Amino acid sequence: MGACYGASEMSLKKALVQPLLPYQRGGIAFAGGMRTPQWVLATGVLPGAFGSKKRPLSGEPAWTTQFRSLFARGAEVLSAGGSDLAHTVRCDQFVRDYRSVPFFHEMRRQACGKHIPPSTTVLEDAVPLPEANITMNLVARPAEGPAVEAVFPDGLDVPATSSFVPVMKSGGLVFVAGFMAACKPGDLGGIAPEARVPEGHLWKGNRIQLELDYLVKRKLKVALEGAGSSLERMVKADVSIRDMNDVPAFNQVWAKFFPGGMPATSFWPTANPGLAIEDARIEINCVAAEGALEARRIELPQAARALCDGYPGAVRAGDLLFIPGLVASDENGPVKKEMQHLIALADALCRKAGTKLENVLRIQQVHTDLKDLKGACRAWQKRLPGLPLPLSAFQAPGPLLVPGCTVSIDLWVYCP
Repeated sequence: MGACYGASEMSLKKALVQPLLPYQRGGIAFAGGMRTPQWVLATGVLPGAFGSKKRPLSGEPAWTTQFRSLFARGAEVLSAGGSDLAHTVRCDQFVRDYRSVPFFHEMRRQACGKHIPPSTTVLEDAVPLPEANITMNLVARPAEGPAVEAVFPDGLDVPATSSFVPVMKSGGLVFVAGFMAACKPGDLGGIAPEARVPEGHLWKGNRIQLELDYLVKRKLKVALEGAGSSLERMVKADVSIRDMNDVPAFNQVWAKFFPGGMPATSFWPTANPGLAIEDARIEINCVAAEGALEARRIELPQAARALCDGYPGAVRAGDLLFIPGLVASDENGPVKKEMQHLIALADALCRKAGTKLENVLRIQQVHTDLKDLKGACRAWQKRLPGLPLPLSAFQAPGPLLVPGCTVSIDLWVYCP
């Protein structure tokens, strides 16, 4: 993965936020993950083995080789932070080729055993290594940290082949896997009839709104209530959406479920098709609070312009700050200019929440062209000199939330 970045062990031990297994690629210093007293994250995990180029038709499938090395790398990062795959509470991956996913599931079962955390798999156009088929993010608790509890809510159908635990609870937070508006055990019925416009009809409902209504009521609500939480306590949602032009119609329904204020919500445009069910329009995963854990919205006027439609600039839940997918609503243009605007906005949100940008645990970037990635990383380096970047990135088809924008950022930040 490249040479180690030169940070002293003594300085890392003293810090509340510790970079894990720093390395360099293309002159940029990256962190394999981050650790806080209560969290261990492995971010932007990429495979390190790709099979034989000289004999590609010999031996095991190249995807098997890739994914075995992917989980070996993920486990290595977690171990450096005092955790392991058995203490993961979330697993998100962005994949280039749908044909590889069964091989991914098999390697995940081998690596994780019965403890496969809530998961989301989305198809995207490209990842930072051209030869790689995937990039993955893991969220875990330290092995000596709060207990991790698997939850299987009654009445919640889950995909037949993924083998993941649908819901995990730990330390006042609930992590829910990515769900679509699918029906029947194993989701084998495809998109539910109630979530479709009836065949042969042109205007008996709007497809994105029908899917969303079904998904929230039959999946997310059931999952959260089964874990002792509720829709009202949702703090973060990631929406993988096939057509960004559906966002206004999505927002119209989404807002009705959150009269007290919507959660921090990010939109990932997917490839087309981009989800496990070929004609699905959306998949949503989420994080919610439960028990005595308190959450609060962080509002800034400039963040409202970047997000629009009543979304908060960020949400703080316990010791985590969730800053959803920001776009440069006022500064479209070269990626350097967009990134300067976004980083300044993220910095202001951190300060309003009582933390600082230097405590960032994960940077998720969506680019319409990964050729811009190095320039974006340079902008981060300028603002966070000496800090290896805990960065994950992928290329998605445009447009993003604001036409003309080329990058969106989503952050998890530690709040001591």
